[in-house]
Amino acid sequence: MKALLMYPERDFDLKEDLPRHASSVTQDLELDTLVNAMAGGDDFLLEVARKGIFSGQRADVATVLYRQAILRDCLKSPAVVRGLYDITLEMIEGRKKNYLGFFMHYPAGILSGSIGMLQMLVGLLKKLRAVADEQAGRFESPGFTTMLAMLQKEFSDEYFLTIQDHLKALKFNGGVLLSAALGPGNEGVDHVLRQENEGGASWLTRLLGKGPPAYTFRIADRDQAGAKALSELQDRGINLVANALAQSTDHIVSFFDMLRAELGFYVGCLNLHDRFASRDVPVCFPVPAPASTRCHRFSALRDACLVLSMEQAVTGNTVDAQGKNLVVITGANTGGKSTFLRSIGVAQMMMQCGMFVVAESFEANLCSGLFTHYKREEDATMRSGKFDEEIDRLSGLADVLTPDSMVLFNESFASTNEREGSEIARETTCALLERRIKVFFVTHQYEFAHGMFERNMQDALFLRAERQEDGTRTFRLNEGEPLATSYGEDLYRDVFERNAPQAEIGVVET
Repeated sequence: MKALLMYPERDFDLKEDLPRHASSVTQDLELDTLVNAMAGGDDFLLEVARKGIFSGQRADVATVLYRQAILRDCLKSPAVVRGLYDITLEMIEGRKKNYLGFFMHYPAGILSGSIGMLQMLVGLLKKLRAVADEQAGRFESPGFTTMLAMLQKEFSDEYFLTIQDHLKALKFNGGVLLSAALGPGNEGVDHVLRQENEGGASWLTRLLGKGPPAYTFRIADRDQAGAKALSELQDRGINLVANALAQSTDHIVSFFDMLRAELGFYVGCLNLHDRFASRDVPVCFPVPAPASTRCHRFSALRDACLVLSMEQAVTGNTVDAQGKNLVVITGANTGGKSTFLRSIGVAQMMMQCGMFVVAESFEANLCSGLFTHYKREEDATMRSGKFDEEIDRLSGLADVLTPDSMVLFNESFASTNEREGSEIARETTCALLERRIKVFFVTHQYEFAHGMFERNMQDALFLRAERQEDGTRTFRLNEGEPLATSYGEDLYRDVFERNAPQAEIGVVET
């Protein structure tokens, strides 16, 4: 039994390791804000959200569309989806109550525990079947229709009747019937559990027939050794049955665990959607394109993590980067460049794992891997400087980058002088473009940005953070040639001129 709510043909593996660069991407894109909003304080949903977001790193278009269709169903019937998830939580609580601990080391304990567990699971399976019967016609996605049809087929009324009959027989209310052969030293071997004849002999047969074809003996009430020997004999007979029932129980439990994880991802998406709806922020389902193409355009794209962490409204950006391999972002300090870059990365992650994005419209090609290279603070151990640390991280990226990956650079190589930093940025960017790696680069290095601009590359786009004449930042990015200034004097005025008398300020032009 498979839920198949994350992939069309395989299960969602929660034990799968995250990519080696996951921690850097999480830190640079502030993904913890996103996964915490999805989890809503639930540790299990937190793990599912994190693994689910990174599960799209190597997704194809078919898988993205498959998940989008399921998520659309979830958004249309959120109460039903949450109800299904709650049924899986009941299994977790029931498993705790039916755990026998020490006694699970003995066949009798295994059998007793498995019977209790299976009885509980049968009740939950009936609940799943009831939901499938009631809601099957309301879901349209291939994922949900297949799963609900599986529940109706596998858990039919006949299935439940058969299970109940087996459970009733396995309680051995009439005793345990065993057969055995004599081995060396007249020791019993080849113990086999036998099924009693249904109904037994008639009263006339029992009255006129011969005596029983077996000897009978009784154990005294205080004969502990005899009782122990009889218990061991019973365990030998029911061992295979106990193990078989335990395996069947584990199989159903694993199905519930898998269903819980896969439904948990969509419950997290519902939690996130509710957060955005409460902020009246537009969301849309992106249009994915194959990784081999170069497609990127959107309208009113916002940084999802910034929306979640700020009370005031967040400005959206509209960009058409169709056919572009390189996007260079320059402009005024505190103009929204880093926020824009983060919005690109977060939207790419959300799209590739089958989620909606925070925009009015969004279309982009998939990537074989999303990587980030952001500036860092000084090494706390003082073993290396910032520039050495940047080069080390770049070297690590080179080991894992593949064609059709995407790399987001945020003020990289600014820890050295303008000339050296620009040269390294240029060589790095050109090398990546030669390997068909898509690059977004936020930089204050005019020599690098303008040098790339003068190449007149058809597959490059240059954006500039907007600044009005009075120095006001609109936090919008427009297409434009890189400028030689980042308007650092605006920051100076904000810090000093608004907090000190004008007569005390002296500005020296250089």
